[in-house]
Amino acid sequence: MPKKPDPVDALLKSGPRRTHLPEPAERARLRGDYGLTQAEVAAALEVTRATVAGWESGRSEPQGATRAAYAKLLEGIAAQLAPAEPDSEPGQEPVRAPAPEPSEPTPAAAPPAAAPPAAASPAAASPTPEPATSAPSPPRPAVARQRPAPRNSAPRRPATATTAELPASDRQFASGPLAVLDGDGNAYCVGGLVLNCPAKDIPALVEWALNDAGLGAPRLDRNGRDSDPLIVLTESAALRLGLPAELEDRRGLRLPDDHKVNKQVAKAKWTLTKRGFGPWARIYRPAREGRRQCVQLAVLAWDALDQRGWPGAVTLPPAELAHVLGTYAARVITPCGSTAVSGLELMTALRPPTRPVKDAATGTWASGPVPGSLTRAVDPAPPEAPDEHPVVAALHPRGHWRTPDEVIDEEAHDWIRDPQLLTDAECARKYAVGIDVNTAFLAAANRLPVGLGEPVHLTAPEFDKALPGSWLIDLSGIEMDPRLPSPFTPRGSRPTGPAWYATPTVAYAHELVAGYGLPVTLRPLEAWVRPEHGPYLDPWYKRLADAYRTTMAELGVTTDLDEHAFLAAMEDHKRSDPGSAAVLAAIKSTVKGGIGKLRERPQGAAYRPGERWPALKRPTWRPDIRAAVIATARVNMHRKLLRTAAATQSAPPPAGRLYFDDDALLPIALLSDGVVFLSDSPSPLDLLPRTTDGRPAPGAFRLGVSPGMVKHEGTKPLLWAAQLLDEGLNPARHIKDGVDAVAEGE
Repeated sequence: MPKKPDPVDALLKSGPRRTHLPEPAERARLRGDYGLTQAEVAAALEVTRATVAGWESGRSEPQGATRAAYAKLLEGIAAQLAPAEPDSEPGQEPVRAPAPEPSEPTPAAAPPAAAPPAAASPAAASPTPEPATSAPSPPRPAVARQRPAPRNSAPRRPATATTAELPASDRQFASGPLAVLDGDGNAYCVGGLVLNCPAKDIPALVEWALNDAGLGAPRLDRNGRDSDPLIVLTESAALRLGLPAELEDRRGLRLPDDHKVNKQVAKAKWTLTKRGFGPWARIYRPAREGRRQCVQLAVLAWDALDQRGWPGAVTLPPAELAHVLGTYAARVITPCGSTAVSGLELMTALRPPTRPVKDAATGTWASGPVPGSLTRAVDPAPPEAPDEHPVVAALHPRGHWRTPDEVIDEEAHDWIRDPQLLTDAECARKYAVGIDVNTAFLAAANRLPVGLGEPVHLTAPEFDKALPGSWLIDLSGIEMDPRLPSPFTPRGSRPTGPAWYATPTVAYAHELVAGYGLPVTLRPLEAWVRPEHGPYLDPWYKRLADAYRTTMAELGVTTDLDEHAFLAAMEDHKRSDPGSAAVLAAIKSTVKGGIGKLRERPQGAAYRPGERWPALKRPTWRPDIRAAVIATARVNMHRKLLRTAAATQSAPPPAGRLYFDDDALLPIALLSDGVVFLSDSPSPLDLLPRTTDGRPAPGAFRLGVSPGMVKHEGTKPLLWAAQLLDEGLNPARHIKDGVDAVAEGE
């Protein structure tokens, strides 16, 4: 009798059911490099071209036999393209040409163009170029010893190990991304590792960091560049290296050019970026033998870690500070400036603008654009440009006050209700309860299509919600319940005529007209749109959202908590671990600062209106993307307000009107991502609407830790809120323990 086959063996022999696929952007790159169109791939797999486009954008995933066939195609393409990779030494990336001079203390813009030195055009070189990107050869091991690690940290390797004992993949950055240096020459790294740093001046410190310390971090994208070593200088370390205890130039925030440290740097043939030697100083030499030579310094005594972005971090002992900064580096990016600069740098690190492309005819390598990235600097459309921009100077005389039909005004809400509109039922309530949307701007960036190229002007266009851009349209015909803010203006007032709006705002206007049957016809008068578009911020959202959730979990606030447990955990989560609380604050500041940097204004007393400023050279100087994110966050908040009101009133509003009954839950104040309601209970659990089975009402505010969900911001007596309204002040700004929510970074 034949032996019955083992069912487990049968399953194992059938192979994995879930075939592995490359990331969506890599799928598009492989197809494009092989010279195939989406239509050709679709025909081979017997699907539509739109389906293939969905796979390459990440909107959908193939399943079953189609997935296996798609994986086979991509593997075959990758195998055939593999020999065409540029020649390089083991463990070393292709040599890249120098990058343009950055406008920030650190290069927060595009990585260097990917091309061998022989292919680089002399005209493309900057007068003071950034070092070419290349992986350095394995450093010589520094002398190391083990010190007690800060709480919640563990050594990433034995301190006595040498780089030769480590796996090849770890050997290059054996000591982690950064070190905190004290005045005794102790360099505290992640995992409790302490290195001996013999350097007595800045040039020697740079040489040590590059050649002996084993510092740095691998790139976040295969087409990007590795993070340079970061050395954080405590006050005693700065004094030991010849730096002053504080900067005399409080406006320019840089050492005088004739300072002895600058002379030492120049004598050793090192170069500083145009921002000079400031709180965040980048020192480099041009690439040598394919090796990148660049070190980032952060001077704590000069407020490199500001209190708003890194609360309490500067007071931590060096070992604990190394742990905090190392945690941020592992979850977000190695700090390279303010949290705003780091937020912008993260965008570029996750979506580099260029990659090496081989010319089939000549066989030479050149720099080519990366699909889905911002690949070049482009001027904004006139309504998107700030007043100082040359585009505006060419259209209007200096000092001209632009009206809503001349400039877009997509900003966060700052609104209070007229106290005369408080109903008798609301005045009988006892408390003002504030709730706050978790990382509202980060949530708004998720799957948001933004323009990748230059704007195109249209006259009397048909509105297309899938097309990023700015639209001139009259939304004044949409009448709102006077107890609610208008979603179309930051101050919540009703528009008075045609004005410029980002695509998310106009799309929401159409949603209101259709959803409530409003007797309004919406017709754009003109538009500036970007036909080339995509979800550029998606990798940025995913990395920061993961960092936020991971850090909140460290503080005891996890996604599996019920609402009662969530509120209890949030009561003292920041007090449970000051180091993780500093990382959390830095992550939140990275989100808001990174979005703000997309429209960086000119800086410095030497600037004159109408001139171009350095930030305009960055592909990531994109005020239209900033406007789209803020508009999305604002309409997301307004949509939840309407659904909350609809879920709490006794009858649905009549068709053709956006009004609610007196028993509906309506806000009394809004400030960006915070909202205040009046309630009979001090707890948000008794405030937020629920279905008959006790679940949160669909589409309304929901308590939880994930981006887009809400937390309790604070509760105050009704009379406190009423007094602020009478004085024209915003209760949402002060409901959190009486502190200014904006000053606190909320």
